[in-house]
Amino acid sequence: MVRVGLTTERLVRAGAELADEVGFDQVTVSALARQFDVKVASLYSHLKNSHDLRTRIALLALEELADLAAEALAGRAGKDALGAYANVYRDYAREHPGRYEAARFRLAPETAAASAGPRHAQMTRAILRGYDLDEPDQTHAVRLLGSVFHGYVSLEAAGGFSHSAPDSQESWTRILDSLDALLRNWPAP
Repeated sequence: MVRVGLTTERLVRAGAELADEVGFDQVTVSALARQFDVKVASLYSHLKNSHDLRTRIALLALEELADLAAEALAGRAGKDALGAYANVYRDYAREHPGRYEAARFRLAPETAAASAGPRHAQMTRAILRGYDLDEPDQTHAVRLLGSVFHGYVSLEAAGGFSHSAPDSQESWTRILDSLDALLRNWPAP
């Protein structure tokens, strides 16, 4: 019998909130059952297993990030778009650390293809159109931006910049300025 009020969407959102509280790697069907004070078996009518739960949280996180990025990019181009896009990732990671981690969860190829992941790549490529990069340079630049954004956000979240001056915001601003300058003067092979 399905417990009244429990839906797949409600469980996934609760799992995402739990990920933000305790870390994505700690989210399991058992942990979620404890949170709702129900037996684990009662959740299996909504979720296959913990991997299914984590996959659904990852899909939610990717969708949330894509929606935020699309909103931030509206009407922007060049350096302004680059900064807005980067700040969405940084802000999301700060506000939703577990969900941000979930957005990096390895998905099955068919699941990834149907997710909001391709929207992220499309938005990154849209930003890069303002820098007039052709292939394969555009793909290299997509990978560069993803690496810099994720690397910085991950180091910052781990406290890597909290023990020294200057403030991490100053470094972030300089990094975005440097990326803009690099993209405007992309080196020829």
